[in-house]
Amino acid sequence: MNLKKSIILIVIVLLIDQISKIYIKTNFVLGESEQVTSWFRILFIENEGAAWGTKLSDILPISESAGKLVLTIFRLFAIVGIGYWLLDIIKKGSSGILILSVSLIFAGALGNIIDSVFYGIIFDDSTNNVATLLSDEPYGKLFYGKVVDMLYFPLIDTRWPDWVPKLGGKNFRFFEPIFNIADSAISIGVAILIIFNKRAFAKS
Repeated sequence: MNLKKSIILIVIVLLIDQISKIYIKTNFVLGESEQVTSWFRILFIENEGAAWGTKLSDILPISESAGKLVLTIFRLFAIVGIGYWLLDIIKKGSSGILILSVSLIFAGALGNIIDSVFYGIIFDDSTNNVATLLSDEPYGKLFYGKVVDMLYFPLIDTRWPDWVPKLGGKNFRFFEPIFNIADSAISIGVAILIIFNKRAFAKS
C-alpha cells in the first residue's frame, strides 16, 4: 500500500465521517433517535470527553473547561505522532496491513479532532434545537467543540431472569456504546493490528 492509496483511504473515511456528522447535527435535536432495525438505532449525542465520554475533570482536579482544552491539545499532538508514524512506515516500505491499519487510525483520529477543534465555532447548540451550520451564534469556541456520535447497536435489550442473584429483574442491554464513523475506523485499525500482528510487523 503506497502513499496515494493511503491518502485516498483517509479522505474517504473523513468524508463519510464528516458528512454523517453534519447531517445528524443539521437534522436531529440532541437526544433524538430513529429506529432503523430492531438492533440498530440512530441516536444523536455529543461527547465532550474521551472514549465512552470520560472527562479529564473526572480524573484530575481541574475544571471541565480546562480538561476539554487539555484533551483537544493532546489529540492534536497524538495525530501529529500518528501522521509521522504513517509517513515513516510508508517510506520504509512496511507491510500493506500495517499501513492500512495506521491509515484507518489516523483517519479516525483526525475525524474526531475536526469536531473537537472546529464544531464549537461553526454550529449553534443542538439542545432542543436543530443546529445550523456556520451559525452566527456558535455554541463554543475554537478547541472546545463536542464530538458527534450517532451509531447505536443495542443488539440485546432484555431483562435478567428473576432467579439471577442481585441482577434478577434488572435491564440488560448489549451493546451500549454510541459511536461514529471515526471511532469505527480507529477500532477497525486497532483490531487489524491485533489480529494480524505478525504479518503487520513482518520484516520486509
